[in-house]
Amino acid sequence: MKAFVGADLINGSTDVIQKNHILIVDGANIHSIIPNTDENQDLLESMEEIYNVQGCTILPGLIDCHEHVASKNYELITRWNLDEPASTTSIRTFKVLEDTLQSGYTSIRDAGGLDYGYKLAIEEGIWQGPRLILAISIMSQTGGIGDRISGSGHINSIINNPLLPNAVVDGEEQIQHKLRELVRCGADVIKIATTGGASSRQGLGPRDTSFSRSEVRFIIDESTRLNKKVMCHALGGPGLRVCIEEGVHSIEHGCYLGEDPDLLKIMAESNMFLVPTFTVYDYHKQYSAPHVQERAQLLIDKHRQSFELAMKNDVKIVAGTDAGGFVHGDNARELELLVENGMSPLNAIKAATGVAAECLTMEDTIGSLTVGHKADLLIMKEDPLKNISILRDRNKIKYVFKDGNNIELSKRII
Repeated sequence: MKAFVGADLINGSTDVIQKNHILIVDGANIHSIIPNTDENQDLLESMEEIYNVQGCTILPGLIDCHEHVASKNYELITRWNLDEPASTTSIRTFKVLEDTLQSGYTSIRDAGGLDYGYKLAIEEGIWQGPRLILAISIMSQTGGIGDRISGSGHINSIINNPLLPNAVVDGEEQIQHKLRELVRCGADVIKIATTGGASSRQGLGPRDTSFSRSEVRFIIDESTRLNKKVMCHALGGPGLRVCIEEGVHSIEHGCYLGEDPDLLKIMAESNMFLVPTFTVYDYHKQYSAPHVQERAQLLIDKHRQSFELAMKNDVKIVAGTDAGGFVHGDNARELELLVENGMSPLNAIKAATGVAAECLTMEDTIGSLTVGHKADLLIMKEDPLKNISILRDRNKIKYVFKDGNNIELSKRII
């Protein structure tokens, strides 16, 4: 058993801060949490390992609910895997997983592009990385964000990874077959797109619609039958309304929600999650192609207004970066941006712990410092409630534990 003595504890699922406590870990799980008082010191004699963390703050391991771990950047040549051998991409991806874990992120929901082999390697202990929840491939209609045929009619002819099936589908028959294929390939969650996005090709913007209402309804019904939740890329316009009214599990981005405030009431009443992904638009406005920069600049103010209204309407907000190479290992930038856009530091941390675990339907095992939960711990030398930005500073991290195992921290490797 291990004892962590003297730290302040941020629970992750409640607003309670436990000052100067002892957290005891037994194997992979949290065994007990007790005050650091004189009468409790005798308990330490039976501990195999004792960590003096006086003055530190312990948080649950952080969760990013929208990542693209295998993506290197948003250039088309890279997104279509034309710039390097698959082996190089795979090795880089393993390094990204390792580095992300060392930054304090112990669980990741990958929103497309990462195959089941990486999850298996981590679960078998072949490689260190966060706990993975996989979407496998993004399901979209012909001409949607997942369609790899360019506007000029050219297609990426490289043979794709058989564990990352092409998920461009039209109509119920194709949808049903593809859903079953995705589950066979290891999908934990189904990712669909009902609008374009900031980085999609010209002519497929944030308010342009993909999938009909009947197709979205069929996807949700069939996914439910397969015991899978549906996460939906949707920014605005009719595509955003359809997926909310039909009842997806989470909205990814939701930049123009403020234009239809009645949708926020539906989300709050149905416990639908919002993953705003501020980080990706912070990146796009500076570094992407000209038409992407223009879209990002246009939606930033709308995005902030939508976020503010979501908080006022008590929508459950979850932290996710939509990282595609630009913030791998710096995922806590999203928490910084949540605070910059009006969220309290405590609620930003909860968005990456307790609320994120709810979004993953894993709140009974991760996301909070609760007896019986996994011992996923991020131990900071300072208090992130006083300065949320320290979560981005590797020098401020004292320890990272996943499943009760001490993760060796090295110099940033990507």
